[in-house]
Amino acid sequence: MQYQEFLDLIFQRYSANVKLELDRMRGLLKELGQPQDALRGFHIAGTNGKGSVCATLEALCLAHGLSTGLNTSPHLIDYTERFRLRGSEMDFQRILGLFERHQPAFERWEASFFEISTAIAFLLLREEAVHTAVIEVGLGGRLDATNLFQPDVAAITTIGLDHVKTLGGTLELIAAEKAGILKPGIPVVLGRIEPGPLRVILDKARAVGAPVMQLGKDFKVRITGRSVKGLRFDYAFGRHRYKGLRSNLLGEHQAANLAVALTCFFIYMKIRGLKADPAKLRRGLTRVNWSGRMQVLSERPAIILDGAHNVQGVEALLRTLRRLWPRRRFRFLVSILADKNYAEMLRLFCSQAERIYVAQNASDRAATLEQQLAEIDKWEVPACGAEAVGAAFRQALTELGADDILICGGSLYTVGEVLQAWKQGQSILTNPKV
Repeated sequence: MQYQEFLDLIFQRYSANVKLELDRMRGLLKELGQPQDALRGFHIAGTNGKGSVCATLEALCLAHGLSTGLNTSPHLIDYTERFRLRGSEMDFQRILGLFERHQPAFERWEASFFEISTAIAFLLLREEAVHTAVIEVGLGGRLDATNLFQPDVAAITTIGLDHVKTLGGTLELIAAEKAGILKPGIPVVLGRIEPGPLRVILDKARAVGAPVMQLGKDFKVRITGRSVKGLRFDYAFGRHRYKGLRSNLLGEHQAANLAVALTCFFIYMKIRGLKADPAKLRRGLTRVNWSGRMQVLSERPAIILDGAHNVQGVEALLRTLRRLWPRRRFRFLVSILADKNYAEMLRLFCSQAERIYVAQNASDRAATLEQQLAEIDKWEVPACGAEAVGAAFRQALTELGADDILICGGSLYTVGEVLQAWKQGQSILTNPKV
């Protein structure tokens, strides 16, 4: 079976099987020999930032010589991005082999696409006997397929209004779903969370006996410098006090994510009887591998990708842009999903835009070009549409001057399509304007 044939099969046959319950996944994993029980490490949830925390934890562990297995979602370009072993993507043939070996079990349990992907991750990491697994929650937490993993440390990064049809229409309801990853005696690290949802999480932590570490209370972070190359910051957690830490992650919001990851890491190292090395820690923070999140493709002209896929994410993106380039306006390439609050997201983009390029991405959940242009038209911002994200990106590149700033995002699907277009032809940047 070839790559595209495999993708077509798992999307077409299994994507419609989604059920928000764990009985099916529990039965599947039992038949597979409970691979998740052989793993130790981290379980990370949150509306925004959980992927950045996972990637930072991977980098910190690798810098300390620990073998790692990272499972995240969604992928931007290739399905193999979901599975990283010791910092590198898994070979597709290895993934395909596991799928084909266990396909009868997947069929018997009518497993969904995400359940199959999660089961493959657990199987891969067990076979490789990794020291540390870093597992990102897919959706919510309580009924997510990853929640059958028993970590050493858990984290909830942020709570925002996203996936409201599935998780609920209030921050408190969403917090309750994400707090479903809390388990008795397992420490949980909390990022910057508003008082209402925070109370829900703290109540759940008390009920199950999970120790809590909160940003701003038990550990602190302060940005001391920022540029298109990343952040400089100070961090404090108990006896762990560091000045002038640097990370290649870009964005004001990443300071909180970095602090959450560091706190998880220090707790984990203590649990495993290991010692954090300051020099290795500093090195790890500068080597975080996380594509599509404030990713700088070019500095002149500035071209930045960000997967901001909800209102909270767009607000964080714009805060960073205003810090980096005060008094500037920006060019945006956007394509947003119809089940997001795309009207408000586009209003926010328009508030800082000198021009907007719009397309409909390839997701079957995408807002149409017409829907997005109608919202932009309300704010009288110059806009142009294209039939696909790649075409919009190529048009934007041909119009960029050396001092212009182009931000591409609105959805991780959009970011993936921009990355594909970028890899296919960067020569456009040699046009006379640039």
